[in-house]
Amino acid sequence: MFNKNLIIYLVFFHCFIIGVSNYLVQFPISLFGFDFTIATFTFPFIILATDLTVRLSNGINARKIITYACIPAFFISYYFADFRIAIASVAAYGIGQLLDIFVFSKVRSYLNDDGFTLNAFWYVAPAVSTFFAQLIDTYSFYGLAFYHSTDEFMRNNWIEIATNDFLFKLLVCYVAFLPIYVIILNSLFLLIKRKSG
Repeated sequence: MFNKNLIIYLVFFHCFIIGVSNYLVQFPISLFGFDFTIATFTFPFIILATDLTVRLSNGINARKIITYACIPAFFISYYFADFRIAIASVAAYGIGQLLDIFVFSKVRSYLNDDGFTLNAFWYVAPAVSTFFAQLIDTYSFYGLAFYHSTDEFMRNNWIEIATNDFLFKLLVCYVAFLPIYVIILNSLFLLIKRKSG
């Protein structure tokens, strides 16, 4: 199912989401009395793409995508933001996504999930890996980007914003992305079944 073209498309997708998110992270917003950045709503798409890649292919292809995306993602981020945000973004992205792949693969293996069927525990691997990946990615990004930053608001509020960002990303992933995840998987499984039948 996975070929070089699909890997290239996914690399472009990752770079696009990183670029958009790094531009939008510069715009804090308040929602229901909590401080966020607009990037909170865009970055979780990468987690969805990574988990689907691991499930439908393997960790090797997922790691290739992360590796190939890092350098262009840095330059895209630098274009849309500043040098510090670009460095923070690529570092957090690499660490967070590699952790996501590792945890997802381990949990799936522990549950004897072959990746090509939806068993009763299909949601456990993406839910657990998303938690740890988002935790590491979010706090490492905000810490590297805004600790002692020249941006006074972000310098003084990055921990609160990172916490709100992390919690809201989890909410988005669990409420919106897990249903999208299972819809995509069911569609792909149906397509595979038709092609093989």
